[in-house]
Amino acid sequence: MATFFDSFSAREIARISAHGRRVRLPEGWSPIWERTPADKAYIILDGSVSVRRGGTEIARLGAGDIVGEAAIVGRSLRTATVVALTPLSAIHFTDTDINELLEELPGFRDKLVALAQSRVGGAAAAGGAAGAGDGTG
Repeated sequence: MATFFDSFSAREIARISAHGRRVRLPEGWSPIWERTPADKAYIILDGSVSVRRGGTEIARLGAGDIVGEAAIVGRSLRTATVVALTPLSAIHFTDTDINELLEELPGFRDKLVALAQSRVGGAAAAGGAAGAGDGTG
C-alpha cells in the first residue's frame, strides 16, 4: 500500500521530518477535532486512527498516512475528528511548518495539494459522507 513518503527521496524525507516533531499519542486521544481551526497536521509513523464525521467513521488511516493537511492547504475548518485506535507514533507539524515546506519543496507542495484536493473532492462527490479522506478537510 502506498504511503505519503513513497514518492520522496531519503534526503527529502529527512527535510520533511526535520520540520516536525516526533510525538507519541495514547490510544483514544483525538489530536484533531471537527469544526476547529487548521493549526496542525501529522504523519503517522506507527499505529492507526479512525476518521469520524458527526461521530460516524468515514476512514481508517495508518502508518505512512498524513492527516490534517487538507484544512491547512484549503485554509478551512476541519471537516472531521481523528481518534487514535492504537497508541500512535507520529510527526507533528504546525500549520507554519506545513506552509514552510510548501514553499521550500515543490515536490512536497505538489503531492500535498493533490492529496488535499483528492480528499476534498472525494467528500463532495460522496455528498459529504466521505469527509476529506483523512477527515480533517
